[in-house]
Amino acid sequence: MNIQHIKLLTRISITNNISQAGKELGLSPAVASSYITKLEDTLGVKLIYRTTRKVSLTEEGEAFLPHAEDVLNSIELARSSVGTGSFTPQGTLRVAAPSSFARMHLTPALKQFSAKNPDLRIDFRLSDSMIDMVEGGFDVAIRDASLNDSTLIARKLAADKRIICASPQYLEKFGTPKIPSDLKDHVCVNLTGLEVWSFKTASGIERIKTNTVMKADNGEMVRDVCCEGLGLTLTSTWCSYEQLISGKLIEVLADYPLQSDTAIWAVYPSSRLLAPKVRAFIDFFNDYFGDEPYWEKALI
Repeated sequence: MNIQHIKLLTRISITNNISQAGKELGLSPAVASSYITKLEDTLGVKLIYRTTRKVSLTEEGEAFLPHAEDVLNSIELARSSVGTGSFTPQGTLRVAAPSSFARMHLTPALKQFSAKNPDLRIDFRLSDSMIDMVEGGFDVAIRDASLNDSTLIARKLAADKRIICASPQYLEKFGTPKIPSDLKDHVCVNLTGLEVWSFKTASGIERIKTNTVMKADNGEMVRDVCCEGLGLTLTSTWCSYEQLISGKLIEVLADYPLQSDTAIWAVYPSSRLLAPKVRAFIDFFNDYFGDEPYWEKALI
């Protein structure tokens, strides 16, 4: 079984296009098509449906795909294990990440990461919604969350400190809440799904259902609306540290920390071996953020 044939199939599963997948591997459309035909002949099954507009994996192709990916990862691991330090991660690294965090904290580092890994291509999918890594065919995902999925292996990259804040204009007009129960007299802007705020108090956890006047699925939008004075918000310091430093936002209820077990994680499916390209990505950003990320240092 030819490794190039297998590699081509994995790219077709992502691009749904034989010509595009072949181009990524330096193959002409004709050669790419012949490679798939040879792989199907070797296995004795049809792996893809072909139409004039797109291709998709057959049921047999879907069943074969995870094994094909493990084979390719095993080859990368084998090559790196016998190398003398000159092995360079290769191929395409597919990454899923929250859009705000990626734009603010991954983008500035990608030039440096690419310089260290010149043979590696990166394919990002940015979304503030949780993406199914296995179904989406991703190698690694960055998540700002508490992890409840036991099928994933996780490495913590940074803490996710969350606070309550508001603009000076809002606080001047409506006053500053002193205790969590004061929130009943305020309006809030929220990330979708974070309408209930849980505080640590001397008497235990106090949960407040906020009076939400606006919500959105993007942290930067919620932060910016809060800066305009629409209401209080719950935000991560990685998202709002610049506004806190400039005074556009002011932290409130600092004596009542939020109950949260979230963090910035790099995760990958436990069903897959940790390929060198994934290890290179995780190790780089673990070093880049360090024990205390630069946004936390800026707030000291």
